[in-house]
Amino acid sequence: MGNTPLAWAAGGGHGAVVKMLLERDDVDPNKPGEDGQTPLLLAACDGYEEVVKILLGRDDVNPNKSDNHGQTPLSYAALNGHEGVVEILLGRDDIDPDKPDRYGETPLWWAAFGRHKGVVKLLLGRNDVNPHKPDRSGHTLLRSAASNGHEEVVRLLLRRDDISPDKPDEDGQTPLWWAATRGHEQVVKLLLGRDDVNPNQPDEVGRAPLWWAAYYGHEEVVKTLLGRDDINPDRPDRNGETPLYCATLNGHEEVVRLLLRRDDVNPDKPGN
Repeated sequence: MGNTPLAWAAGGGHGAVVKMLLERDDVDPNKPGEDGQTPLLLAACDGYEEVVKILLGRDDVNPNKSDNHGQTPLSYAALNGHEGVVEILLGRDDIDPDKPDRYGETPLWWAAFGRHKGVVKLLLGRNDVNPHKPDRSGHTLLRSAASNGHEEVVRLLLRRDDISPDKPDEDGQTPLWWAATRGHEQVVKLLLGRDDVNPNQPDEVGRAPLWWAAYYGHEEVVKTLLGRDDINPDRPDRNGETPLYCATLNGHEEVVRLLLRRDDVNPDKPGN
């Protein structure tokens, strides 16, 4: 794998051995293995705070050096929820806390992906971290958190004044659309608590959050959406198919029952 003795010692958390090797003038503290992972990256990945401090004590150690995937020591520490290591790295004046990898995913994105609330808070506290930065696919952090049901991350993001909670992605799909489609009831409730979220916002084929929740049989999400005064429960997609049509098509009995309780749902409207 091309890893040096220093890399193995750092990745194993062996601080005394790391110190011993660094006393040598012929040891390169930044030398990566075949996958581009440096001793610092390996120590950060596994949360070895002592080793991270030892390596960062060297003037010739680059805290932003990434591996072959473009992921930095901070990215790995964030992904694995190592708050202590994240704090140490963020204490450096030369750290880039918002550096994306090859896929456009930043340390904040990885912290959210790993559901590490403490690390997310640390990164959101930085003025040089952009919570709106999309990844290579054009997906924002809020969109990804809503899609994956990361309730605490969504809650933290919605507390910010600079977050646009109803911003659609390239397919016209909003964070609410993703939460409803995936059946994440609590995230749906959080998003609907905002005045600037449109519960009827359709995607590019005319399918609103309620349409998809009915299609997949997410009863609690359907119930939550139907509790809104501004919801359109009979809105068809471009093919003329309504939420009721989808629920009956897929045999979602309870969803059908919920929709039929509404006076503004036409039970005889055909789909195309």
